[in-house]
Amino acid sequence: HNYHQNQKLSSSHSRTIHQSTAEAAVEEDEVFDFDVPEDAVICIKPKAMTRLRELVEKQKNKGDGALVLRMGVRNGGCSGLSYVMDFSTEEEIQDDDAVDDYPKESIKCVVDAKSMLYLYGLELDFSDELIGGGFKFFNPNAEESCGCGSSFGV
Repeated sequence: HNYHQNQKLSSSHSRTIHQSTAEAAVEEDEVFDFDVPEDAVICIKPKAMTRLRELVEKQKNKGDGALVLRMGVRNGGCSGLSYVMDFSTEEEIQDDDAVDDYPKESIKCVVDAKSMLYLYGLELDFSDELIGGGFKFFNPNAEESCGCGSSFGV
């Protein structure tokens, strides 16, 4: 009788282990299948890179070369400073800009000198949720972030 109970226990136990491995696999989904520039200012996560690649394809159709993504900060937003992210061009890159170059991806990530202070080490992720989806910023330098994820305070 006791032996039978043990069997039941171990089978349900293995099921829970199996579930947690499945959950862990979801989290480990972040495979960096691209070359990260040495000493990159912005850490582009795989989901964000996938989205950027889609944007590069659209740019190519317009006949533009590399996708130049300018990121910075400006005053405003719920926590004092907010992120700015926009398309730019090679010609608009200034001498004092920091440039993360992804030549294989035809992507350049540009940060101006003033914003560099706040953005160094920033992680750029992407979420395809219907509400609140889009590019997400995770800033290790921020002391307070707001729920909307697009502004921060230092």
